[in-house]
Amino acid sequence: MTIGAVLLAYAASAGTLGSRVLGRASWMSRAPLLAIAAYLTAAWSVVAALGLAGLTLAVHATALGGGLSHLIGACVLRLRAMYASPGGASVAALGLTLTGAVLARAVVTATAYLRAVRREALRHAETARLVGRPEPGLGATLVDYPQPAAYCVAGRHPTVIVTTGALRALDPEQLDAVLAHERAHLAGHHHQLLAMARIARRVLPFLPLTREADTQVARLIEQHADDAATCTRDPGPLAAALVVLASSASPAPALAAAATDTVQRIRRLLTPAEPVGQIRRLLLRATVAAIAVTPVLLALIPAIMALALGRVPAA
Repeated sequence: MTIGAVLLAYAASAGTLGSRVLGRASWMSRAPLLAIAAYLTAAWSVVAALGLAGLTLAVHATALGGGLSHLIGACVLRLRAMYASPGGASVAALGLTLTGAVLARAVVTATAYLRAVRREALRHAETARLVGRPEPGLGATLVDYPQPAAYCVAGRHPTVIVTTGALRALDPEQLDAVLAHERAHLAGHHHQLLAMARIARRVLPFLPLTREADTQVARLIEQHADDAATCTRDPGPLAAALVVLASSASPAPALAAAATDTVQRIRRLLTPAEPVGQIRRLLLRATVAAIAVTPVLLALIPAIMALALGRVPAA
């Protein structure tokens, strides 16, 4: 089996089984930021594996041919043999096509998505500032609207937006907790994490892992903002505020305080679980790092072996 086939097998298995493994992990809600890293790393490692699979299929017939062999020296023949795959030039062409398709789709998808999000965020922030008014005491833009809502808009001009309905419905302590939640979104650059998950889903929409990563990252981002907002205060006011905001009839924006899994978040705030221990946290971080480098290591195994074996004996 060639390294290209190994990388394709890794992408297929991680893309289909990864969502089940991560979905069953009991520690996710206890360390939401680490869980976000796990989902994003796993999803993008699948994208990387597909791209590298194409490159490894093309190495034997293309990259190490001709004058390049003089630069690589005595290891080139062994390196060519290590990366050899059945099919010759036809498989190499297929590999280059796969790599080009994955890379092009990722670049085009990311560019289109980020442009659209940037335009929407700019338009939304400008509209809020036009129809609303800045409230320095709140550190937010106040919009005259009867339904209670609070959300943030990232981008060139990060803005926290609160409606007059929220001011009437929430007491001062609840309002402070909600504003802290929204500021946590902006401080944590949660819009960028959400963008990475959504771009991965659009690049590989047919894989369970990338589809699940989009949903789970959105949920975990809200939990992380909850934790940041309550790290130095009683979680009760934020939980009560979520009940009020969730009762609003309007659809919530992506990073609104009550946008995702309100009941689960309220339960989590009122009955917090034991945080993940330091040793287990270190092990989880090491696992995430290992997932990140796995596609690269798999692609480099033949090169490492060729370098270790050294010069090819003369025929």
